[in-house]
Amino acid sequence: MDLIDGMLARRTTNGPFRPDPVSRDHQHLLMRVAQAAPSHFNSQPWRFVLIENPDTIAQVASIAGQSMTELIEGGVFFERYRRYFRFTQQEMEERRDGIHIDHLPGPLKPFTRQVFSDAGLKLMRQLGVPKKLGEDNRKLVAGSPLLLAVLLDKGEYRPGELSGFYSVFGMGAAMENIWNAVGALGMGIQFVSTPMEIPRHWQAIQDLLRVPDDLELMAVYRLGYLPPDQARPSIDWSSRHRKRLEQFVYRDTCEQPERE
Repeated sequence: MDLIDGMLARRTTNGPFRPDPVSRDHQHLLMRVAQAAPSHFNSQPWRFVLIENPDTIAQVASIAGQSMTELIEGGVFFERYRRYFRFTQQEMEERRDGIHIDHLPGPLKPFTRQVFSDAGLKLMRQLGVPKKLGEDNRKLVAGSPLLLAVLLDKGEYRPGELSGFYSVFGMGAAMENIWNAVGALGMGIQFVSTPMEIPRHWQAIQDLLRVPDDLELMAVYRLGYLPPDQARPSIDWSSRHRKRLEQFVYRDTCEQPERE
């Protein structure tokens, strides 16, 4: 039951970590739980880079911050992900998916629902919000004592073939093991996603990590120990709602929803 309770309590950390280094024992334990994940024919296609070098973390943080600024400034972020935004608790109760935007800078609060419209984007530019969010993102990554890069072996990861699916499936299982394990260690984890949205920034991270031709960089995460009190970013959300059984589970055929 401890394992199941831990899985149900899983969280993503949007706020800062403590500055304490992640112990080598804990780092290796996370690699062990990743290694325990299932993979097709036990191929274990995943590879990981544990990043503690402050200069490397600072460079990744700079790229992440610049990426966030560009995505917000150009409206790309909101256009791409608008369909996941919810603005009231009622919307969350009805849909039970997406994210509830419940924390905004003071000047934007009166315009909560309009903040991601074209007019709202113009106002955010005038208020300097894109740069503020970019700097917030840079600080979050820069203040993380550990980054984790996840890669796949191209000998197994061949997009367009079944091996490509199997490799991504195995990598997802490995990362889910890590995600479920960090809570037991008093740690948090968050996907550093913004550099992936802009090809030149993603390439810059690959160059920084010296990724060889036979590996594909798939994702970067930030990890660390959790402080007692979590400070919230300038724009933040909650996403604890999950769909009801009848919204995603069927019985025998896809024509019969499963009831609670």
